[in-house]
Amino acid sequence: MKKTSKRILGVSAALVGILLIAALCWSFAICYRTLHPPRLTDTEWVTEQYLHISGWLDSIRRNGLLHDAVRTNARGEQLHALWLRAPEPTKRTAVLIHGYGGNAQTMLMIGYLYNRELGYNILLPDLRGHGLSEPKAIGMGWNERAEVLDWIWTADSLFGGNTRMLLHGVSMGAATTMIAAGEETLPTCVRCAVEDCGYTSSRDIFAYAWKKDSPMPLFPLFQLSDLWCRILYGWGFAEASPLEAMHRSRLPMLFIHGDRDSVVPVEMVHRLYEAKTGDKELWILPGVDHGAAYLHDPQEYTRRIRTFVEPWIECPLTPENPES
Repeated sequence: MKKTSKRILGVSAALVGILLIAALCWSFAICYRTLHPPRLTDTEWVTEQYLHISGWLDSIRRNGLLHDAVRTNARGEQLHALWLRAPEPTKRTAVLIHGYGGNAQTMLMIGYLYNRELGYNILLPDLRGHGLSEPKAIGMGWNERAEVLDWIWTADSLFGGNTRMLLHGVSMGAATTMIAAGEETLPTCVRCAVEDCGYTSSRDIFAYAWKKDSPMPLFPLFQLSDLWCRILYGWGFAEASPLEAMHRSRLPMLFIHGDRDSVVPVEMVHRLYEAKTGDKELWILPGVDHGAAYLHDPQEYTRRIRTFVEPWIECPLTPENPES
């Protein structure tokens, strides 16, 4: 009897250990950078996919117009961004936020849209765990929100102050945009935002991916992974929640999503749109996969952006919301 009990306890302890290690490995794989710094292939990928921007990109690089910005966070880690002035002096500025596994260079097609087509100053951060930014732990939009708020002030300084600014993010960058839009400390120079194929929360998107791709049961590995994330990185899956931010945000928001999105299901954008308070607009693209809206129809994408953002960028702030 005692031997049987010891065996049961031993097997149970071994199973718990295996579960804890499996959950640790999964949370580490998701949240800890194993990515390389920007490579030539990042630029090549952009120009191969978006042929119409190659002349613009060659020109700004050849003339030394695309600059690096570096600053440090509260922990002394370096954060990096690219920035470019508009062709003509302007206060209109776009902060463009890449997705998971990307970097500032992989947002240059959206940079072309704002800089070349719409005449904006642009700033493109490398989020933590990506590009040339030093912090290695990815926060799925939660930790990144504070970095974006700081980059807004950096952009305002770079482009002469009193800017009229917008945020535009894709995928995890869209989630970061939405979470930042719900912050009380969001600078009033930010007039509106665009989110393209963002998710409702880290918990939701992780669970969706787990059920779709993993042969392992969701319970209890998912909950243990959340626990490891809290212990190692200081945030939980439920905290990185654009859905909760949309309940708080009054920033005008354009929501963009393809109805064939294989990474972030289209039902998520409907929940986000319903939760959003204040001014908003929704554009669903038939037959379009994840992050492919601009690739699918650059002209219509540009027209939609122009139509939505320009009234908010140009309108004066109200007395209740004075210039910062």
